[in-house]
Amino acid sequence: MEDKPHHRKGSFLASMKAVFWSFFGVRKRSDYEKDAANLNPVHVIIAGLIGVAIFIGLIMLAVRFAVSQ
Repeated sequence: MEDKPHHRKGSFLASMKAVFWSFFGVRKRSDYEKDAANLNPVHVIIAGLIGVAIFIGLIMLAVRFAVSQ
């Protein structure tokens, strides 16, 4: 019997939502378990990189605003 890979059906938007909430550390255990079962790991990695880029951009913007005052 061959093991077929399990195709996960989570959308990229759902991955972005999960990554957004994980940046704040606010996740229900049930939501985490549902995400772990449904989200595509590649989408989560890409969403995480986008989230980090946005976070760094916001910090740089805040620093520039603070220094220019």
